Amino acid sequence: MITVVAALIEKDNKVLIAKRSTGDPNVFGKWEFPGGKVEQDENELDAIEREIKEEFELVIKAQHFIVNNVCEYPAKTVDLRLYSCNYVSGDFKLHDHSEYKWVDRNEILEYDLAPADIPLAKYIKEMN
Repeated sequence: MITVVAALIEKDNKVLIAKRSTGDPNVFGKWEFPGGKVEQDENELDAIEREIKEEFELVIKAQHFIVNNVCEYPAKTVDLRLYSCNYVSGDFKLHDHSEYKWVDRNEILEYDLAPADIPLAKYIKEMN
């Protein structure tokens, strides 16, 4: 099982999602909560901060664990773990995504989300 962390970053009552433009064909072109794999000997809070810096050149501060979803893809099983994060600084520069959007929680399920992200999005929508 692969542990993957994802960031719930909020601004003006909207949440950040990004459209994947690299990597696994199961998520290519899909919207997701941004994040990435936890490296060996790395804690999850450090991993999410590192991944957001690498993918968007943003500095964030990971706050706390919210919810997770274990998703079986054809070639691997992923434990996707969502963390509440605060934006600190930086301007968006996309490296692994073709675009990003700030979306209303109530509209998040209208996007073509990666399979592992759908249960997390449902949970976030219900948090209102």
